[in-house]
Amino acid sequence: MVSAQQQPGAQQGPGGPASGKSGPAKHFHWPTHRATSVFGDDWFGQRAETFARFFGTPTFLTAQTVIVGGWILVNVVGWTRFDPYPFILLNLMFSLQAAYAAPLILLAQTRQADRDKLDAIAEAKHREDLAAASEQRQSVAALQTAQLVELMQQNTELTELTRQLSQHIEAMTEELHTKLGCRGTS
Repeated sequence: MVSAQQQPGAQQGPGGPASGKSGPAKHFHWPTHRATSVFGDDWFGQRAETFARFFGTPTFLTAQTVIVGGWILVNVVGWTRFDPYPFILLNLMFSLQAAYAAPLILLAQTRQADRDKLDAIAEAKHREDLAAASEQRQSVAALQTAQLVELMQQNTELTELTRQLSQHIEAMTEELHTKLGCRGTS
C-alpha cells in the first residue's frame, strides 16, 4: 500500500493527504479499517459480532419460537417428559443463552461504537481537509485575480504609452515632412 508521503503530487497536511485523486478517499476510509484493532482481528471478536448480528434476525426469532414451542409441546402432550411443567430446564436454557448473548452483544456494540467514533473522526478530518482545500483555492483565485487586475492596468498603461508614442511619431513625421518640404503623401 502506498503511503501519503510516497504518493507523487499529494499535498501533505497535518495527518494526511489533502488533495489528489485517491488521497482524500484513502484518508477518509483509513481509520475505519483500523477500528477492528480495538479487540483485535481475531477469530473470537469476528465470530462474536456475527453471532450478535444473528440474534436480531427474523431467522433466529423464528427458529427460537419453533424450538420453544416444540419443547413445550413435547413435554405437555407427554410423548416424553424430560422437562415437565414448569419447564425448569427450558428456563435454564434461556438463562444460559442470555448469559452468553449479553456479553457477545455488548462486545459487538463496543466494536461498532469504536468504528462509528473513528468514522466520525474521519468524516470531521475529511470536512476539515475540504475546507482547507477550498480556502486555499479561494486564496489562489484572489491572488490570480489581483495579478490579472495588475496585468490589465499594465496593459492599459502600455496601450496609452503606445498611443502617445504613435502620436509623437506622427507629429515628428509631420514635422519632418514640413521641414523637408514634402507635404504628406499619405
